[in-house]
Amino acid sequence: MNYRSGEIVMKILYVTTISNTVNAFLIPHIQMLIEEGHEVHCAFNIVQEVNEELNNLGCKIHNIEFQRSPLRKENIKAYKKLKKLIQQEKYDLVHTHTPVASACVRLACKNFNNIKVIYTAHGFHFYKGAPIQNWLIYYPIEKWLSKYTDCLITINNEDYKIAKEKFKAKHVEMINGVGIDTSKFTPQTLDEKLQLRKEYGFSEKDFILIFVGELNHNKHQDLLINVVHRLKDKIPNIKLLLVGKGKMHDKYAQLVNKLGIEKYVEFLGYRNDVPNLMLISDIAVSSSRREGLPVNVMEAMATRLPLVVTNCRGNRDLVINGTNGYVVNIDDIESFSNEINKLYKSKNNRELFGKASLKIIKEYSLEKVIVQMRKIYLLYCH
Repeated sequence: MNYRSGEIVMKILYVTTISNTVNAFLIPHIQMLIEEGHEVHCAFNIVQEVNEELNNLGCKIHNIEFQRSPLRKENIKAYKKLKKLIQQEKYDLVHTHTPVASACVRLACKNFNNIKVIYTAHGFHFYKGAPIQNWLIYYPIEKWLSKYTDCLITINNEDYKIAKEKFKAKHVEMINGVGIDTSKFTPQTLDEKLQLRKEYGFSEKDFILIFVGELNHNKHQDLLINVVHRLKDKIPNIKLLLVGKGKMHDKYAQLVNKLGIEKYVEFLGYRNDVPNLMLISDIAVSSSRREGLPVNVMEAMATRLPLVVTNCRGNRDLVINGTNGYVVNIDDIESFSNEINKLYKSKNNRELFGKASLKIIKEYSLEKVIVQMRKIYLLYCH
């Protein structure tokens, strides 16, 4: 550590499995550290072009080819490369995210007593209702590696309870996710909603549901497709916007075609205009089987939308049943449909739930999360 005007300046390494994680969520956190005088490097597999902001901040980038699957042999090479980097650069602190990278970091650092390790778990792979193999594989690994963790940060109540009661990290903290930039997601107004609908080619009478997320098994968009099929006669103007790409696209598109509901479901792919898409919507939905603390739900809340979500970890941290939305059991098509229909029939409830969403989300703002993170970093500056 170096000293400057009575302050301790650290050399910090941020590690994630792939570059996308930093690009999407962590740049404001890194910016905060650099602005406070710390030197920050990043290490990840560059599968997506590194955001120019990192270069502008003077953050040194190291390409380490981690693979998301823990069984890939390339991870052994990545671990060795990471360990060599840590030895050469003599970091004071390593802050790691995502399971594979975080396992490698803690193994690499376990014999270096002078290096502090912070691990942010964005959602353990073991959770209530998870496949048994997840508990058999991931739980013992995370429990073992926790003893090489100076601070384990969780972002939802279920993970915090497990980490606090079962793991051996020196400190366990809970923060409100990565933080949402509320300046990008403004509360919906009727005039703006109708104007944007004209621009996007939607009718004033359309009843629009939105779900932003990768098209995959975990996000479970087939539930929503079946819900729309069930509701199309009760809500003839219903529209489901599925924002995101993913390996299940073709399968989900085939299901839409099989059910004959092509005019009710739109696959929008990857979009840069999510704030506008939220503004034209009536309800945000989430059909996920597993979440950490879902950013898409937080974005909807910041837009003052009511929600209908599945009862999984993360979703239930943000949505209070009957307050800012409805929480239904995973795979329960009937209940999901009934709750949407309830909100369709009650404009008053939609407005009340939307106002509640806006009030709740203030605690999850980027500004407040940065304050939480600064307090955690201060623990390691002495």
